[in-house]
Amino acid sequence: MASSLTKDSASTSGSEKTFFGHPRGLATLFMTEMWERFSYYGMRALLPLYLIAPNGLHMNPATATAIYSVYVSLVYLLAMPGGWFGDRVWGPRKTVAVAGAVIMIGHLALALPTEGTFFVGLGLVAIGSGLLKSNISTMVGQLYDGPDDPRRDGGFTIFYMGINVGAFAAPLAIGTVGENVNWHLGFALAAAGMALGLVQFLLGTRHLNERSLVVPKPLSAAERASTLRKAMIWMAVAAVFYIVTVVTGVYTLNWILVPITIAGLVIPVLVLARIKRDKELSATEQSKMSGYIWFFVAAAIFWMIYDQGGSTLAIFADSSAENSVLGWDFPVSWYQSVNPVLIMALAPVFAAFWMSLNRRGKEPSTIVKFSSGLVLIGASFFLFLMPLTIATDGHKAAAMWLVAIYFVQTVAELTLSPVGLSVTTKMAPAKYASQMMGVWFLAVTAGDCTTGLLSIAGVDLNGTGVVTLQAALAVAAGVAIFMYRNKVKQLMGDVR
Repeated sequence: MASSLTKDSASTSGSEKTFFGHPRGLATLFMTEMWERFSYYGMRALLPLYLIAPNGLHMNPATATAIYSVYVSLVYLLAMPGGWFGDRVWGPRKTVAVAGAVIMIGHLALALPTEGTFFVGLGLVAIGSGLLKSNISTMVGQLYDGPDDPRRDGGFTIFYMGINVGAFAAPLAIGTVGENVNWHLGFALAAAGMALGLVQFLLGTRHLNERSLVVPKPLSAAERASTLRKAMIWMAVAAVFYIVTVVTGVYTLNWILVPITIAGLVIPVLVLARIKRDKELSATEQSKMSGYIWFFVAAAIFWMIYDQGGSTLAIFADSSAENSVLGWDFPVSWYQSVNPVLIMALAPVFAAFWMSLNRRGKEPSTIVKFSSGLVLIGASFFLFLMPLTIATDGHKAAAMWLVAIYFVQTVAELTLSPVGLSVTTKMAPAKYASQMMGVWFLAVTAGDCTTGLLSIAGVDLNGTGVVTLQAALAVAAGVAIFMYRNKVKQLMGDVR
């Protein structure tokens, strides 16, 4: 990455190093996120395959999809308390450092060949990822001169590229080792990736904004004691409840899955309502929050479909696709590298395109970008109907059908996701700076929990009727949000 550092001709000193024209600290956060995503996406590519494999946990596809969806939703659900820790306890920089260590330990637990440690490892990775996600994105926003800095959207797009560098390499390395050598050795490789990310972050913190060390609103001694007491009470209640279910013999996996999925749908609503009711917010901040709810709902529908690329599509590929190109067979987990390699190819194009339109005053509004993303993600599932139709009576669909689906989803993602990260930092009330990034990730939680509930209920997500219904819902939502774009723009105030 050193070769990409240049001199910023716009700098007043003329000697400040930059990263693709952005603050040098972006390189530190880029590399940290790259290695963290390497560990996360590598493990995630293996997860549904390990759960259904005869030499893995040998579960049925519906249960595997439910576990996968609940796990991913939990990662994003915990981004909210992770943001709270950054705002009230440790500050963003310290929280990210602790998170990296927890994630590494979680992957090491996954590497142990027992079912109990496997689920403990999933929990630790989810906790660590939740602590990291909101705070590292907040630190990206802190590198820029406020929400009006024209480099801001481009900076988030480059940061998003770092995510996909790690996500591209992970299935090729971790997926190959896990599928072809040993599942748990693949999980150990994920732990090594997180260790590299943690070391890189600690070495590069000097390039970050000093605000990343600050706890914006530290807990008072009374608040700290009250928070600790409440946490211990809830932990004790949960422990007693699950001990009783195990001792009485009524415990099943659904005793874990169902409460998490319900929580993942209820908590986002409660969080948004709590922020909206906060009387400390100004009228302008309240208006922006009203506008933000539109983006949140749109994002939840988007992620409900998008995240099935790692579960529904992966399980379909494992059983019903011809996973070969020109006679050369490849591991099923490699499909998970298609999206990130396309991101790396297209993200710079999108960033330059938005900047070019911005200079000419013709950049589409955020609401138009969101609407386009929803229509495209719906189109990807309409396309999914083709391989589903082909894969009947023992036939298998060609690999390129799945590649085409991932391509459409990638274009949709670039239209919606980086812009969503940026608009969240722009519209966030000052009181909820890091926590608002957690709110953005709760949209992923809501989408994945919907998928999880459908799987728990026994719905066949590879059924043509269900796929059609989801596709139609996304397109309809995209059209609806476009029709009301003027109202949402008014609520957004000075944010474009």
